[in-house]
Amino acid sequence: MMILKLVLPLMSVVLTRGVHGQMVQMDSSKSGFVGSQVELRCQFVNSNPPVKISQVTWQKLVNGTKQNVAIANPALGVSVLSPFKERVRFKNPAIRQRTPSLEDTTIVFNKLKLSDESTYICEYTTFPAGNRENMVNLTVYARPMIQMSLSTPSIVAGTKDLKMTVSTCVSANGKPPSVITWETDLDGESNTQEIRNPDGTVTVRSDYLVVPSREIHQQLLTCISTYNDEQYTDSVMLNIQYEPEVIIEGFDGNWYLNRENVQLTCLADANPPISLFQWRYLNGTMPSTAELRDDVLIFKGPLTYDIAGTYICDASNSIGTGSASVEVIVTAEKPQPLSASERVMGVLGWVIALGIILSIAGTIYLVKKQQRHKHTWSDNDSDSCSPAHKKPSSSKKRAADDFQSPGRFYDELPNTADYVSYRLAC
Repeated sequence: MMILKLVLPLMSVVLTRGVHGQMVQMDSSKSGFVGSQVELRCQFVNSNPPVKISQVTWQKLVNGTKQNVAIANPALGVSVLSPFKERVRFKNPAIRQRTPSLEDTTIVFNKLKLSDESTYICEYTTFPAGNRENMVNLTVYARPMIQMSLSTPSIVAGTKDLKMTVSTCVSANGKPPSVITWETDLDGESNTQEIRNPDGTVTVRSDYLVVPSREIHQQLLTCISTYNDEQYTDSVMLNIQYEPEVIIEGFDGNWYLNRENVQLTCLADANPPISLFQWRYLNGTMPSTAELRDDVLIFKGPLTYDIAGTYICDASNSIGTGSASVEVIVTAEKPQPLSASERVMGVLGWVIALGIILSIAGTIYLVKKQQRHKHTWSDNDSDSCSPAHKKPSSSKKRAADDFQSPGRFYDELPNTADYVSYRLAC
């Protein structure tokens, strides 16, 4: 009896370890894109001691309740329930044999839908171990549709510094939502918003705002949509319409009497192109020698004083009109060109002038340098002539009685020539 009491707890421990060693292996999470295929793995492992698998059931967790997806039963076979019947199958063909093998009951999802996203449970019913189960979280992604467009086919430049939307970039029906950025040299700003769709996707819309002007016409604007680790780009060329900007060319300031083959040309920068050119003469009626040919005003025959005055060109397109003017002056005589000798003398004159300037600069530099040197030498000489630098007198100190003898006193005075040389030096 004592032996039985010791053996029964030991057997209980062994059975418990065997039961707990059996498990259902699954991935914790899986993901796929709409329309793609994904496998959900489910395996029954460590069947020791051996157990009998009565049934395997795949279930979808919907709002806290379990919905059957597929069932594998050794006696009843395989069954896939609606609405998964056309898109779900067991991967292991041994499940469908007369003597099925149910250790691997991985299922394959085809043509994924957003509604397939959920938690899935794989449950094994065994004897005598009971039920064993595990679960996997399935995430379904949706690639967005990227579209970029101009706000209107053509944008009119405004007179006020008001920003307006010139282009829009849309990333539609994405899951998760995209991130939209802009790449451009324009001095503008973006306005981005997200719209949640009923199916769980997100539409991201970004507008780019800038002040429309002549300077940004035909500038490139690029939208970059980043989805997960993927990037999509799209670009547009801005079409800015603006009124003409006009200049007149042709008058070189050298229109003289009897000169021929001269003309004025009206140049205009405009979008859309110029539809009409008009010339006006402010000093009265247009001269009879002036011939109008759209953007060109041609003066026929030799020039006369009659054509002098102010000419205006008006250029118009569908946006507006721009104007420019030029004052034409006719001189009496043609300027005489310089002869070869005059050109040589002119060059020589410049060379001589340059040489004189360099000589003066050099002379000033030498004079200043000499003055600085002389000033330094004078300071040194002054120091040498100071009492501290005087030569000691050759006469000796005499007693009072020495001055009583005039002859002796003058005989011992310094040499006259030495004295004069010393003073001159100082």
